[in-house]
Amino acid sequence: MADGILDEALERIQRTGPERDGWLSNHAPMAAEALAHHGLAERVHRWLDDYADRLEPRPRGIDPIAVDEWRDPLGDPVRTGDWLDYFDRELAGAPWREVLVRWWPRLLPGIAAGATHGVIRVGHAVRALLDTETDPRVAELGQGLAYWAARWQPICVPGSGPYRPTDPRSALDAVPRVPDQRFGIRARLAQLADLPDWPAIAGNVPSSAEWTPAGRQGPVDERTAVDERVPLDGQIPARLAGIVAAATARHAAHGYAAPVMLVHAATAPNAVLRTLPALPESLWVASLAAAWAATAAVTAAYTAAEARPPAEVRRAMPVAELIAAAAATADPHAIKLADTAIDVYAHTNNPATITAAMHSVQLIAKD
Repeated sequence: MADGILDEALERIQRTGPERDGWLSNHAPMAAEALAHHGLAERVHRWLDDYADRLEPRPRGIDPIAVDEWRDPLGDPVRTGDWLDYFDRELAGAPWREVLVRWWPRLLPGIAAGATHGVIRVGHAVRALLDTETDPRVAELGQGLAYWAARWQPICVPGSGPYRPTDPRSALDAVPRVPDQRFGIRARLAQLADLPDWPAIAGNVPSSAEWTPAGRQGPVDERTAVDERVPLDGQIPARLAGIVAAATARHAAHGYAAPVMLVHAATAPNAVLRTLPALPESLWVASLAAAWAATAAVTAAYTAAEARPPAEVRRAMPVAELIAAAAATADPHAIKLADTAIDVYAHTNNPATITAAMHSVQLIAKD
C-alpha cells in the first residue's frame, strides 16, 4: 500500500517544477518519500493537498541539450526545462543505475546546487528505487538529477588536505562562521573564499567508525577514531555516517539561529550516504569528500555563534513519536530532519539522537 501511495504522489507532482518563486525548492517529492518510508503513507496525499499552493508548473525547455554538449548549460537555471527533458531522454534509453553512475561524478563537484537540495532530492529518489523500482521513481530520479544540473554550484575554494583522525563533532565545532550572516546562502557560501583556513577545513575529512579486523562495518560512534589499518574505501560508509550523526546532533544546540537552513548540514551528507549502495566503490572517496565539504560549508554559513543545548529529557522517545511530531508540523525540513535522525539512530542505537531531534523539530516549527 505504501509503495502504491508513494508512486501515486510522484505521478501527481511529476508535472511540477523543481522550484517556485524563482529559487525556493520544491520539497514535495522528498517529504512524500520520507513520510511513506516511515509508515505514514496515509498522510502523503493530505500533506500534498496542503502544499499544493507552493507548486509551480514544470518549466518548458528552450533548446535541447545535446549528449556531448552538457558542460556549457551546467549550472544554468534558465535551462531547467532543457535539463528535465534531457534526463527524461537519458532514463528512457538506459537503466537508472547506469545514468546515475554516469552523472554522479559530473554533478558531485556542484553539490551546493539549490542549497544542497539537488543532491538531497536525488538521495530520496535513490532510496525509493533501491526499495522498489517503478516508473514514477525512475522519473523522479531524473527530475532530481535535472534540478542538480540546472543549479550546479561548486563550494567556493575546494578543500585540500589529508584525512585526519578527528571526530566529526569536534571537526564541526572547529568550523569558523562566515562573518556576514545577513543574506542568503549564495552570499554566505561566497565568503568561504575569505576564510584562510577553509581549504584545510573542507579537505580534512574527519574519521569516525569502529571496524572489525576484516574491515566490515561495526557500530558507529561519532567520537570513536577510525582504525587506520583498514583501507580507506572500506571505511567510507562509517565515516559518512559519523558526519551525518554529528551534524544531526549538533543541530539541536546550534540550530536556533537558522533552524531550517542548518538542517542541510545533516540531510545533504545523508543523501550521499543513501546513494552509496547504488554507486561503484570507485566513486565513494569523492562522494565522502564532497559530502563533508557540504556539511562544513552549511555549518560555516548557518551555525549559531554559541551552543544552547536542549533541556535533558529523561524518558526514551519512540522513533514513531518523532516522525509523527515532524509530520504534524507539516514542515518538509522538520520531516527530513526527523527522517535523517532515524537513520542515525539505526546506525548508533543512541536514544539521545531521537530526543535531540525532537528539539530540532520544535525549533524548525517555530521558525
